[in-house]
Amino acid sequence: MAALAALAQETRLAIYRLLVEAGPTGLAVGEIGASVKAAPATLSFHLKELVNAGLLSSRQDGRYIFYSANYPHMNALIAFLTDQLLRARRRLPSVRRAPLRRSLQRSKS
Repeated sequence: MAALAALAQETRLAIYRLLVEAGPTGLAVGEIGASVKAAPATLSFHLKELVNAGLLSSRQDGRYIFYSANYPHMNALIAFLTDQLLRARRRLPSVRRAPLRRSLQRSKS
């Protein structure tokens, strides 16, 4: 899956997190670069990879380019990962397993 490969790189993950938190309006390229401290050429490369993976979309407003998270694609990715984890869990040997919710609560403490 291209989205997971794109997010496996530290700078791209930081960019994606920033844009998810920024909301649907997104951020201008300059704001993204300042936040992740990336050189313009490097930033351009990473943004292109995230757009190609379907994780970001871009729009031009005057002389500025804004990038924003593609929330429907993000939700589809989360659904895919959840489905895969649940399938894998069902394939585990039938050793006594705590319910998933209880397991997650213990790992947070």
